[in-house]
Amino acid sequence: MGAEASPSRSISGHLRGALNACRGAWVHAARLALDIALPTLCVACREPVDGEGVCAECWAKLSFIAPPFCPRLGIPFVYDPGPGLLSMEAIADPPAYARARAAVRYDDVARTLVHALKYHDRTDLAPAMGRWMARAGRELLDDADVLVPVPLHWRRGWSRRYNQSGALARSIERQSDVKVVSEVLRRVRPTQQQIGLSRMQRATNVQGAFKVAPDRQSEIQGRRVVLIDDVLTSGATVDACARALLRAKAAHVDVLVFARVVDTHKGPI
Repeated sequence: MGAEASPSRSISGHLRGALNACRGAWVHAARLALDIALPTLCVACREPVDGEGVCAECWAKLSFIAPPFCPRLGIPFVYDPGPGLLSMEAIADPPAYARARAAVRYDDVARTLVHALKYHDRTDLAPAMGRWMARAGRELLDDADVLVPVPLHWRRGWSRRYNQSGALARSIERQSDVKVVSEVLRRVRPTQQQIGLSRMQRATNVQGAFKVAPDRQSEIQGRRVVLIDDVLTSGATVDACARALLRAKAAHVDVLVFARVVDTHKGPI
């Protein structure tokens, strides 16, 4: 019986292989036709673009952050004050985390990119944004043991279907080989949207909102952590996350974001 059945199994296998090959060719042709009919548009200006969502003109408008900047907060300086000098913000209100770095200033193009990733399912933007972040945070990543994305509350994660900070962290993981540890840091209570809140209201809003899961604390204890988020505004969210990680005995916490709000009227002291 086994010898008689083997030819039919072989024919069936060849048929399945042929069908799969045809299906693959059809899917490729359909995608090619769709790309021709509906070219990728720049997320900022809506002009057709080859690549990852930003045309050359809008890419040139992005304000990438480069030295000189505050060694603690990563805030860019208008002029070079000399090595080691901190920004007024770092001296007046030092954060729980050690260092923060951002790829770009939070301007119109950066805002469009963040909103497209965060609210409009444009996860295809995460690889490029993550590469820019990895370049901006190279000194942090060289010292890091793990990457921890800022978590969403489960209700917001369910409605949004993905965490934009997690998408950025996975891109940075591919660039740096620093491992992402997800579900370690948790948002244990829902919080109000931070948009429109004052600095004090933002801090109050996220107070006690984050906690390291007790059964995952060993993944944080003694580790040098880089916390990943999309935007740094007042710093209240990442500061609350850093405090939770340090309570879980993290050795060191840095912060890496795609964009940060910059007050150009303040300088170093």
